[in-house]
Amino acid sequence: MSGWNADSAARVAVAGITTIVDGSSFSVSTTNGDILPGTHQGVYFRDTRFVSEWRLTVNGYSVEALTAVVLEPYRATFIGRATRDTHGVDTPLVVERTRLVGAGLREDFTIRNFSGEPAECAIELRLGSDFADLFEVKGGNIVHRWVSVPQVTTTGIRIESEWKDHRRGLDVLAPDAIVNDQTLHYQVVVPAQGSWVTTIIATPKIDDTTMEPGFPGHVPVRDTEAARRFREWGEAVPVPIASDPSLTRTLERSQLDLGALRISDPAQPGRDVVAAGTPWFMALFGRDSLLTSYMALAVDPTLALGTLRTLADYQGAEVNEMTEEQPGRILHEVRLGVSAGLSLGGDSVYYGSVDATPLFVTLLAESRRWGEDAASIRALLPAADLALHWVRHYGDRDGDGFVEYERLNPGGLLNQGWKDSVDGINFADGTIAVPPIALCEVQGYVYSAYAARAYLAQDAGDDAAAALWMSRAEVLKGEFNDRFWMPDRGCYAVALDHDKTQVDGCGSNIGHCLWSGIVDDDKAPAVVKQLLSAEMFSGWGVRTLSTAMGAYNPVSYHTGSIWPHDNAIIVAGLMRYGFEEEARTVATAILDAADHFDGRLPELFCGFDREEYPEPIPYPTSCSPQAWASAAPIQILRSLSGFDPEIPQNQRVPEGVQLRREPRTRRPSATERAESVWKQRA
Repeated sequence: MSGWNADSAARVAVAGITTIVDGSSFSVSTTNGDILPGTHQGVYFRDTRFVSEWRLTVNGYSVEALTAVVLEPYRATFIGRATRDTHGVDTPLVVERTRLVGAGLREDFTIRNFSGEPAECAIELRLGSDFADLFEVKGGNIVHRWVSVPQVTTTGIRIESEWKDHRRGLDVLAPDAIVNDQTLHYQVVVPAQGSWVTTIIATPKIDDTTMEPGFPGHVPVRDTEAARRFREWGEAVPVPIASDPSLTRTLERSQLDLGALRISDPAQPGRDVVAAGTPWFMALFGRDSLLTSYMALAVDPTLALGTLRTLADYQGAEVNEMTEEQPGRILHEVRLGVSAGLSLGGDSVYYGSVDATPLFVTLLAESRRWGEDAASIRALLPAADLALHWVRHYGDRDGDGFVEYERLNPGGLLNQGWKDSVDGINFADGTIAVPPIALCEVQGYVYSAYAARAYLAQDAGDDAAAALWMSRAEVLKGEFNDRFWMPDRGCYAVALDHDKTQVDGCGSNIGHCLWSGIVDDDKAPAVVKQLLSAEMFSGWGVRTLSTAMGAYNPVSYHTGSIWPHDNAIIVAGLMRYGFEEEARTVATAILDAADHFDGRLPELFCGFDREEYPEPIPYPTSCSPQAWASAAPIQILRSLSGFDPEIPQNQRVPEGVQLRREPRTRRPSATERAESVWKQRA
């Protein structure tokens, strides 16, 4: 999918789908701007699809797509031409649709007539609202619970629906239209060498509250809240400098995609967190947001603090088997849709993650290393200690020192690490492991969390607590290397299963163990050899699963695909253990892949070998933009440059690292450049 361009020129949409996003609002459409019913396309707000159909015809025909240009994360212009009988001559009618998304959508329609004669046009916009929950759309199983009642108003159409005690609605403002059967009609004559323009605004209604339009027609776009917030982000983040233009483009796109994916809790305005990705994960995910914030520290440390504070607010306080909440546990995800509870154990917050809780503590310490003030860190220490209490009591189910997971109810996630698909954890012969499962990388995260808590204690002057937590870290490291190591394979088991048998599959999880530091020095060379073997390394990156494994499938979500964030963590792990050449090999592969994806790394792509295919093959339902994929190039640059500051200890940034702040207003923005092009063409 395509979306915001972080390059210095406007981005052209590819693959037949265009996505634009503003926080938790987003639009997915075809490249001519239409939203087709019966697909996953639509305009979504708070995990509900408020627009499920939005189809334009001119003189009875759909508009032929020419291109779609994403001017800002929240704004796209679709260029097409009207189809009509011209006796073999190209049509003179060009259709431009500029869409802005934010609490609904605004669309500015322009029809230009390049003929020397006036052109009669019958224009129709067919619209529909199914108010489907995002989970229903994603699963391809729309349950039509909503009873919709369309009403013609003096200014357009109002569609209202009710289900149980919930009400949803859509107000469509189109004062110049003739309304009939949820279709807006315009009968116009476009003057010779002239144009016709109209604006339509569709605004969601939740229960008794009609949302304020994100882009009201009477306010210039640059003066709206969305434009202001994004402009401030662009002026605040550092500008990456690289001798390679492709790398610069990738880094710019990455950091600006992160800006587009920021969302705020309405109860905490101004506190930003990062959503996981469009179209399916425009919500706060514990694991994704923590890792993304960690990797993005070099460009925006405020994301980390906002994420930590928000996750602390939602931290588990009681035992609830339906939502898998437990005291101290960090959530897996938060959803806002009405029927989200049906997919999340009966509530909008679901806690079925085994790794978010230790990662919370790791990010807190890393934020301090990057200069977060002591008072902010001190305020979050109780949440960190509650998280570690969960690790040692609820996470370690059987008291053996390892953290395991097993879902608490049949509706929860079967696998609760980052490879959370049902077939994500398997033996070498392809047999799926049975929970409770202790993942190798999770033990690494716990080791990192213990070491992080020791660092925070030492930073606060509590040497006794620091020694205690480091002792616990070293004990875990010793046990891990005894129980998970497979000497005959030269590799760690991906997990221990329900009876503590080594799950002998070989996957990219072992790279996360390098990153955390839990790997014994004498075992690191064998681990690195596995990661860079022909079975694991495709030439485009390290696969999630070795080709020698029974479950390997290059076109799968977790059993043979390539994930950019996974590879960024592997690069960090390789550098930690001093394998610089290997780290450069993996980094180069991922950045080469980014170049083929026009500078924007997708959530994942297929694991085919580079010698087999000259370009990386997209995965069909990959999210893009996606948060930790966007942060991956930033983390890779940081790792290769050795950029690991200890700001509280006044350690200096290493030589050769350039991250300078330069207001973007000093040069034309992507929007200004794109708009100048369209003005010239007009």
